[in-house]
Amino acid sequence: MARSRTGRGGKGLRLERGVLARIYEHAAAAYPEEACGGLFGQAVDGEHVEVVEAAPVANTREDERRRRYLIGPEDVLALEKRAAAAGVEVVGYYHSHPDAPAKPSEFDRAHAWPWYVYLIVGVAGGRAQDVRAWRLANSRAAFEPMKIWNAEDSDDE
Repeated sequence: MARSRTGRGGKGLRLERGVLARIYEHAAAAYPEEACGGLFGQAVDGEHVEVVEAAPVANTREDERRRRYLIGPEDVLALEKRAAAAGVEVVGYYHSHPDAPAKPSEFDRAHAWPWYVYLIVGVAGGRAQDVRAWRLANSRAAFEPMKIWNAEDSDDE
């Protein structure tokens, strides 16, 4: 299984046990097309977010599905309703980059919102290779990297 970028300090994203494995499975199953889904959790403070669940959704993009994804408005609403029913929030979204690095593209930046976390999984040959988390700066000029703490990597659990 691919490893997350771990470390303490700076802006961070903590993934509860099993979340990353489910995202990797979805990304591998969707390969060679992009997978996508919502991230449920809560903002711990202005810089840290905890993700307790990942919810896969269909990539509704009709063209360029190997390089683009679209979460349709009905799916966004369904994710919001599901999160509210569970007492959490949609804190961000994930998607995969088939045969490409886990870093945001210009297309990703143009379609992102500053208050969400974006988790990107690099998938090579159908296997998750890397994962990174990003948040769009308030200026919308660039993404800022976030540290990832994965519960499976933690010594204290």
